[in-house]
Amino acid sequence: MMVLMATVWMCPNCQRTFGKTNQGHMCAPAMSEDEYFATGPPFERPIYDEVKATLLAADPDVRLEYVSVGVFFKKKTNFAELRPLTKWSKLIFKLARDMNHSAITKKWPGPSRTYYEMRLHTPGDVTDEVRGWLVEAAAEDA
Repeated sequence: MMVLMATVWMCPNCQRTFGKTNQGHMCAPAMSEDEYFATGPPFERPIYDEVKATLLAADPDVRLEYVSVGVFFKKKTNFAELRPLTKWSKLIFKLARDMNHSAITKKWPGPSRTYYEMRLHTPGDVTDEVRGWLVEAAAEDA
């Protein structure tokens, strides 16, 4: 049985977890890891494995949620997402600081975080710098 932090709310209908009570969301049950990867593109799983290993090694309290659009990495909220596209996986993560980097394809400010988007074609695209950003995003989502 998974023990959740007191700040996490579980939707009674879909059993997904969120950082705010009664968080607005598309109420659909999450899938298991096996269900999710049963139909994905072949390049997706190795990239996911690299991101997952990085985050769980840094923080075993990171939760993973598999939904039809991708994989959400959570502590209190979604701090990172992997979404498969036709030729790559889109990685989205949020940080409390603004930065510029050639690997970032899009960024947009939120109320307290800046959201970043980048393309991952292979597990090798998860560089030490990207790992650092992911670990930072997880640490900030306390």
